[in-house]
Parts: sequence; C-alpha cells; structure tokens
Amino acid sequence: MIVALGSDERHETALAACEELRRRGYEVRSFGALDEGASTRWSAVGRAVGEAVASGSCASGVLFCWTGTGVSIAANKVRGVRAALCADAATAAGARRWNDANVLCASLRSTSAAVLAEILEAWFATTPSAEPEDRAAVADLEMPPSKR
Repeated sequence: MIVALGSDERHETALAACEELRRRGYEVRSFGALDEGASTRWSAVGRAVGEAVASGSCASGVLFCWTGTGVSIAANKVRGVRAALCADAATAAGARRWNDANVLCASLRSTSAAVLAEILEAWFATTPSAEPEDRAAVADLEMPPSKR
C-alpha cells in the first residue's frame, strides 16, 4: 500500500511517522517539507496529499502541521477526501470506522512518538463500517448540497 505523507515542517514527529509507516511495510510518498523542493505551505501540502489520495495514486494519507487543523482543512477541499484530525487512537479508529476517513491529520506540536504509533496502529487496523446508515452518511458527502 502506498501512503502519502506530508508536513509543512521537517519535524521529528513527521520523520517518526515516516519511519513507523515504513516499519509497518507501507511504501511512503513524501510531500511538503519531506520532499526536497516541494512547497512547504500547509495549504499546498494538504491539497497535494488530498489529491494523491483522491486520484488513487495513494491509498491513504497522513498529514501534519503545527496544530493539524490547517492541513485537515486544505485536504478536505479536495473532492473525495475525508480528512480527520486525530489526537488519539480512539478518534483515529472512529474516523476510519464511521466516517471512512482516508487522510489522517495530526499536530506536530502535541503528538508524541508513542501516541503517534498508537494512532497509526488504530488508523490502519480499522476498516470502514459496512452498516447502511454509516455508508449513507458517507455517501451524503459526495452529493451536492442542493440534493441532500
């Protein structure tokens, strides 16, 4: 599986995510400060990872900025992206299960290496719910607002 990994800073948390993803056997495609010469603006990094996931060239995305909020807003502007800001493993699991989230966003400031490992474990171990109500809610996101 190819995972898009982006950050607006070359920070120890983002580098730890890269190591952890590779340790788990994922191929990592880097964006932003993790990709030499790429834009490091949080809005550009969030959009680039979102586009990689939406296009299908990457199966999932992981994004970082200082709070995690900016990259989550930017990624969610890309049609087909469901980015979730997750500060703990339970939130990551819920975002995957109920929201079929496909881009994980986290804070460089407040995410420790230990918590990051737990978040990544929950994210990749959890599959989206097959419950009709959950699938219908996700499908609503793809509908134009006038049709909801």
